[in-house]
Amino acid sequence: MAQAPAQAPAPAGSPAGTPVGSPAAGRPIRWTRPATWPHDLLLLAAFWCASRLLMLGMVRSGRAEQAVEVYRLYHSWYRVLRTGTFPVDDVTWQYPPGAALPMLAPGVLPFLTYLQGFVLLMLLVDAAVQVALVRVPLGRPGGSRYGAWLWALALPLLLGLPYGRYDLVATALAVGALLLLPARPRAAGLLAGIGALVKVWPVLTLLGTPRGRTTRQAWTAAAVSALALLLVLAALFDHTFDFLHAQRGRGVEIESLGGSVLQVARLFGWSGRVELHYGSMEFLGPHVRRISQLSLLLTAAAFGWLLLWRVRARRWTAATPYDAALTAVLLFTLTSRVISPQYLVWLIGLAAVCLTVEGTTQRPVALLLLPMTGITTLDFPLFFDAMQAGGWRPTAVILARNGLLLAAALWSAARLWRATAAPLPAAAPPPAADPVRAG
Repeated sequence: MAQAPAQAPAPAGSPAGTPVGSPAAGRPIRWTRPATWPHDLLLLAAFWCASRLLMLGMVRSGRAEQAVEVYRLYHSWYRVLRTGTFPVDDVTWQYPPGAALPMLAPGVLPFLTYLQGFVLLMLLVDAAVQVALVRVPLGRPGGSRYGAWLWALALPLLLGLPYGRYDLVATALAVGALLLLPARPRAAGLLAGIGALVKVWPVLTLLGTPRGRTTRQAWTAAAVSALALLLVLAALFDHTFDFLHAQRGRGVEIESLGGSVLQVARLFGWSGRVELHYGSMEFLGPHVRRISQLSLLLTAAAFGWLLLWRVRARRWTAATPYDAALTAVLLFTLTSRVISPQYLVWLIGLAAVCLTVEGTTQRPVALLLLPMTGITTLDFPLFFDAMQAGGWRPTAVILARNGLLLAAALWSAARLWRATAAPLPAAAPPPAADPVRAG
């Protein structure tokens, strides 16, 4: 009996599972010619353009003042940094030295105002992340474009806020490090090291690197790049390490997990107050110091759990480094004394990377980020003034947001542990054969 001819493999760049005879599979994608793009990519590009125009319109309108930090705080730091020194005796400067780079970057566009240059650069960073989330999965087995869609859909839920903070830069470095990790661990480590100098947390992207050569190459490159950048910045600027002193007196920010407890306590007569303190709105009053110390203990416990996971993990897949990075940043965000709205940009970026691999354990956690992001926008800017004054409505909003964050962090950690570190269930013994009956 004649065998059917084997099906020809799909061309590189065609969507997984697309029949070879279809138009999408019959010709390769040429990124400079949108006519060759699959229909879902065209839809994604159209949505990205429309949604980003709305985000730019929100920033330009000035409503909700989501860019106020750029033209008041960042611009003042820019003027100081241009003199060759980091801000001196400024408790609001709490960032690693690498943060000077995005603060100074708008200066390369002298034909724009500082705010215009900053927003344009953040738009370009957003576009670069979107392109990376589309292109990288296409060249890998089991790749998925769900991550690209999550980034496109979730970021506008924060309105214009992502373009009014420099967190997009740190997120782009973390996303790039994770996407490069399988094929180019040294380049991944380079980006993670630079990211650590920009906002610390991107170094967590290397937590789930497979043991052996990949881990050695990535961590060595991260250490070398971070040290090299630090030495350059220390040579160019005075007071490079002054930011370390700004963290000593931090309290409990009103949107943090500990702040949620104090929001409820205030409804029942707690005598504390809210003031601008160390650059954010914090609670001051009885028991605040204890809650702040408890947050630090929880952060240490999260770090201990992550180390335990790293030691106990036995099974690695293509998705494990991505899943571990999301779990780590969720845990550190949850236990932080400050949970600013722009922290959601980090989580969206890491969740999007997880969704670029079909075998990720974090798909339900990534979906949970969508309502969490929407509620965060209710918190800031819509209810932020009410949050400072107190009341049942703003308290319910922040409890809902932080409740989802708590659920996402614990769910993420549990799914990562079960997939990589938990003992596999013992195989059931085969059923005994029925005895042969005589006659």
